[in-house]
Amino acid sequence: MNKKATIITRVALAIGTFISLFFVPWLLVWAWILPLPGSVQDQVNEAISHGLDGMIVYVDEKGKAPKWYASGWHDRKNHIPADPSALFKLASIGKLYDAVVIAKLVNAGRLSLDGTVAEYFPELDGTIANASTITLKMLVQHRSGIPNYTNAPNYWANPAHTYAEALALIAGLPANFTPNSDYEYSNSNYLLISKLIEKTTGHSKFEQIREVILQPLKLTHTYGSVHDIAMDKLMGGYHLGLEDNIKSNEYGSMIATAEDLVIFVRALTDGSLFDDGGQEIYASIYEYEHGGWIPGYQSHVKYYEDIDSVIVQFNNTTDSELYYWNLSEIIFNRIYHIVDSAK
Repeated sequence: MNKKATIITRVALAIGTFISLFFVPWLLVWAWILPLPGSVQDQVNEAISHGLDGMIVYVDEKGKAPKWYASGWHDRKNHIPADPSALFKLASIGKLYDAVVIAKLVNAGRLSLDGTVAEYFPELDGTIANASTITLKMLVQHRSGIPNYTNAPNYWANPAHTYAEALALIAGLPANFTPNSDYEYSNSNYLLISKLIEKTTGHSKFEQIREVILQPLKLTHTYGSVHDIAMDKLMGGYHLGLEDNIKSNEYGSMIATAEDLVIFVRALTDGSLFDDGGQEIYASIYEYEHGGWIPGYQSHVKYYEDIDSVIVQFNNTTDSELYYWNLSEIIFNRIYHIVDSAK
């Protein structure tokens, strides 16, 4: 490269760097680099100052009484403060419950992780690409290559409300990759898993979750739908650009309190949720943490082995560009470090 070309290239790179820095969401950088507050409550308060409407955090450290924290609004319009005992939409955190049901059915010999989509759904052979080679284990682990139906254009403005409606959004589409050659998060995997649970047990997925998870753990504040709850107990949900509280919108989500979620994840990690062999199967197919996002609701739960703690974080502000999602992840990581530093 000659000298003139080198100079032009360097100028172009400098301009590109300047432009990219100009568009960096500086509030995210600021939220990340601020010194850690002295307490979880201070961090939750700080999160509200960054623009989140409301937040709930629940911390369960082994050998200690659980602690919960809240700040901001449960109901923004009526100025009702955030309540740590409020119900919240779990969104994709529900996949942890689905994976437990699958592990239990496999342990009971009612399903096989090596069973294929074509075997379990003969009617989908030719509709779902690679149906004869995608196994149940690949579905659970997001290694199927099936496109994500919630990526359909304007999906959240007109979401699917039935299995058939969701399936129609991906029917006949080519695979995103050869099964088991890559990883890509896809709600379509769990669309099929939910239907498989129903076909295998003869019950709805939530009825099965209630039977094998909620009742044994005596969880009485976990629900399958907004239609099953007292709406005033549900934390308000807010999406950037919409003035209204959208908590009554049905996007398809389990609902629970932070305490119920912590009890579930603790039982999941210590093995008390499973019969002999069940936990080993679960550990071989899925994880002990998850995030969830639907309009108005963001959630995080994780078991931290190094501090033997389960931490849940709920916040009720979302946007289409996922700025608030990135902010919530930063806050969640900072809360872990606060808990860790206090040990």
